Amino acid sequence: MTHVFKGTGVALVTPFLENQEIDFESLKQLINHVIQGGVDYLVVLGTTGESATLTKLEKAKVLKACVQYNNGRVPLMVGIGGNATQKLVEEIEETDFDGVSGILSVSPYYNKPTQEGIIAHYRALADVSPLPLVLYNIPGRTMSNLTAETTLTLSQHPTIIGIKEASGNLEQCLQIAFAKPKDFLLLSGDDLLTKPIQSLGGTGVISVLANALPATFKQILEGDAASSLAATQSLVELNSLMYQEGNPVGIKNLLFHLGILQTDQVRLPLLRASQSLSEKIRMAKQP
Repeated sequence: MTHVFKGTGVALVTPFLENQEIDFESLKQLINHVIQGGVDYLVVLGTTGESATLTKLEKAKVLKACVQYNNGRVPLMVGIGGNATQKLVEEIEETDFDGVSGILSVSPYYNKPTQEGIIAHYRALADVSPLPLVLYNIPGRTMSNLTAETTLTLSQHPTIIGIKEASGNLEQCLQIAFAKPKDFLLLSGDDLLTKPIQSLGGTGVISVLANALPATFKQILEGDAASSLAATQSLVELNSLMYQEGNPVGIKNLLFHLGILQTDQVRLPLLRASQSLSEKIRMAKQP
C-alpha cells in the first residue's frame, strides 16, 4: 500500500449550496475535474474539506459520495484527526472504509502535547487502523511541531507509511528524508514547496491548489527542470491569495470563478471571500 500515495494528491474542498447544505453535484464535478487533470489520488475530509464544521452524518455522506463518484479510478485517502485520542480510535473502528486506501491524521491540536504524547497518540490510532496511516504536521494550525525525531520514531510503526509535512521547515524535511525508511512517504503540505521537497527526497504533494489546477502539479512533479520551475512560478500570485482570509475561502472562490463550483460558500466561523479578495483571485486565475 505504501506506493499508492505518491505524486499529486488533492485536498478536496466540500462544496456547499447557498443554504449551507452539501452540494453533491459540484462535488461530483470537482472529482471528475481533478482526475481528468491527472491527480494521482484524492484526500477527503481534511482541513480544506472543512471537516471541523461537518456533522458525523455529513462526513459519512461525503465519504460515501466520494467513493461513488471516484468509482475506483484513483486511490482515496480520508482525513480522521483531532485532539481526543480515544474518540478517534472509536471513529476509526466505526468508519466504513470500503473504497478507501488510507487515512490522513493531523497532529493533535490545542492540547499542546509533548513529543512523547504525540507518539503515544499516533501509535494508539495506528494500532487499531485497518488502513495505512499518514501523519500530518502543520504547526501553524496545531501549535505544536512533529520534530524529525518524532516522525522517524513513528515511521517504524508498520501501519504508519508517511507524513504530510506543512511545517515549511526544509531542514526538518531534509532530516526526515535522509533517515527515513526507504518506503516511508515524505509528502509536501505546502504547494509552493512541492519541488524543493521533491528534490530532497520527497514523494509528492497533498495540494490545495490542485483542486483548480491539477495539471500544473503534474508538470511540477514530472516535468523537466525548466518546465517544473515555470509551473511553480505560475502559482506564486494565486497561492498568496488562497490564504488571505483562511483556507478554503480562497480556493473555493477560485473554483467558483472557474465554474467548477456553483457557489464559494463556506461555513462559519469562516466567511466567503470578500469582494476585494474575490476580484484579485478572478484577475490572477490561470486561463
